Amino acid sequence: MSNPIGDPGHGHSPAAWTAVVIMLAAIALGTVAFVLEIVWLVWASVVLVVVGLLVGWIMAKVGYGVGGSRYTAKEH
Repeated sequence: MSNPIGDPGHGHSPAAWTAVVIMLAAIALGTVAFVLEIVWLVWASVVLVVVGLLVGWIMAKVGYGVGGSRYTAKEH
C-alpha cells in the first residue's frame, strides 16, 4: 500500500488517541454497568463518551490533531 502525500494520517495524533481511550473506557464501563443493571452508571458512561468526543475535538483545535501546530508526524 502506498501513502500518498495528501493522506490525512488516519488519526494518529494525541487528540485522536486521547479521545479513543476515553471513549473505549466509557464503553467498557457502560457495558459492565448494563450487565449489572446499574442504570445511573450506564447513563454516566454515555456522558463520558460525549466528553471523549469533546476532548478530542478541543485537543485538535488547540493543535494536537493531525496537521496541528503542536503535532509532529512520525514515519512508520
